[in-house]
Amino acid sequence: MIRIGLIKERKVPADVRVALTPKYCAHIQRFYPEIKIYVEPSDSRCISDAEFMAEGIELKEDLSDCDILLGIKEVPVDKLIPGKTYFFFSHTKKKQAYNQKLMQALIARHIRMIDYECLTHTDEQRILGFGFYAGVVGTHNGLLTYGKKFGLYDLPAAHIIGSYEGILAAYERFKLPNIKIVLTGSGKVAAGVIDVMTKLDIEPVEPADFLTHEYQYPVYTHLKGTALYARKDNGLFHRDDFHAHPQAYKCLFSSFVNQADILINGVYWEGDIPRLFEKPDIQRKDWRIKVIADITCDFEGSVPVNLGSSIIADPVYGVDRKTLQRVAPFQNTKDTIDLMAVDNLPNELPRDASQYFAVHLEKYVISELLKEESDILKRATICENGSLTKDFEYLSDYAYPKATG
Repeated sequence: MIRIGLIKERKVPADVRVALTPKYCAHIQRFYPEIKIYVEPSDSRCISDAEFMAEGIELKEDLSDCDILLGIKEVPVDKLIPGKTYFFFSHTKKKQAYNQKLMQALIARHIRMIDYECLTHTDEQRILGFGFYAGVVGTHNGLLTYGKKFGLYDLPAAHIIGSYEGILAAYERFKLPNIKIVLTGSGKVAAGVIDVMTKLDIEPVEPADFLTHEYQYPVYTHLKGTALYARKDNGLFHRDDFHAHPQAYKCLFSSFVNQADILINGVYWEGDIPRLFEKPDIQRKDWRIKVIADITCDFEGSVPVNLGSSIIADPVYGVDRKTLQRVAPFQNTKDTIDLMAVDNLPNELPRDASQYFAVHLEKYVISELLKEESDILKRATICENGSLTKDFEYLSDYAYPKATG
């Protein structure tokens, strides 16, 4: 019998999502009788304890006898149970400084850490994530910000509406002005963005047309791959080469800064990948972008004027184009850009996001837990038995405490 525990989220501020919904807990136990699921009680989860109990899922305060523990955000070091297998977003694969103590504790406590972000198919396509709803909410917030900045229209916040169905209902009588939007990136985030664009009748146009035309209706263009990056030496783009040698590429985004009103950024970014632009670029006389919805949300990352993440209750801040400093948002002036930089966007639609995540977790991962050897789980295991796994040995200087004396 494999015992799985859904843990209470303890990171502050608390995340209200859950890895498995009551429906999918019951479904898994019905179709996999060798699996038993327990739920740690929580008064902050978007799905109540009573809803789990209604599906016959047992609540359990002490999960120390569970084999596998499923969370969402990082588990506080003092709450880690030694010797267990944990699944959560550890935010350690980029050597994030704020989680170094967590990484070292995972090793010291002989925990098998399987990171959702690292669960991939053989072609490196991610299996799990909340990207679709990050795209949905990020786009909604970007449009909301543009309307509020210029006093053109009002949209309620996604977390106030509470569901994607409710958001779509709010769009039924909503008409946007003839704005031009650039979407960067691909994958599930882009899919969420495009879904909102489609529902709002924002027309897609080719990048070349976007650069040369103005429109009497709202449009967007989607920049990824060859439309966004090119080798410095020959102007070509090859995806595998780009991932292996991103420093050999340049970003082509600069041509769009004088044509777009809103940037919705969904690119994956690491330090060697060229940024969309550099900070001084926002001082260009022909700079047109008024609102940036930075879904990727890396501090000074692909959007270098990301001056830090914001929160759901206060999602937007302004950036002064002259001083590059953080200022009050929603100023109807050419001197500021408004930046939406919430780093936990799916938390605005937590029930929708949890349902979406649970579907994919059950479909692609649960059966892997029953195998003696699983390549999917192996690729996503950062550490086990007190050591980093082979694929993550590049984290050694980050994961192991340095000897002193």
